[in-house]
Amino acid sequence: MLDQIMRAPTFDYMERGLSAANLRHEVISDNLANVNTPNFKRSEVVFEELLAKELYGDDDKGKLQMVRTHDRHLPFKKFERAAARVERDDTTVMRVDNNNVDIDMEMASLAKNQLWYNAMARSLGGHISKLKSVMQGGES
Repeated sequence: MLDQIMRAPTFDYMERGLSAANLRHEVISDNLANVNTPNFKRSEVVFEELLAKELYGDDDKGKLQMVRTHDRHLPFKKFERAAARVERDDTTVMRVDNNNVDIDMEMASLAKNQLWYNAMARSLGGHISKLKSVMQGGES
């Protein structure tokens, strides 16, 4: 039973969200470390858009995807499991040395990412506490 609980979608989404936030922190740190490196191009992590496509599809109407419960059901477009990926920004230039890192933007992104990570960690902790309470029969 514990194995089924740990494979629940809530844990999967939160695990991937925390991993994406961790990767984003590393990427932003790398961008900041190279703020004065000539020809350095900043990178960013793409995850939330991919997760939204996984959950809702391309139609942006907020509907969950269909589930095929029988082989004779009509096929539908299936999205891959969203995973965070790093994309390099080669399209912009901030300075004459071809570096495109804006330290203010990176620091704001770092603060936003830290808040997001903390919120996800608290949410996961709260979910685990609720499960623990249920397993103990509702006793504190």
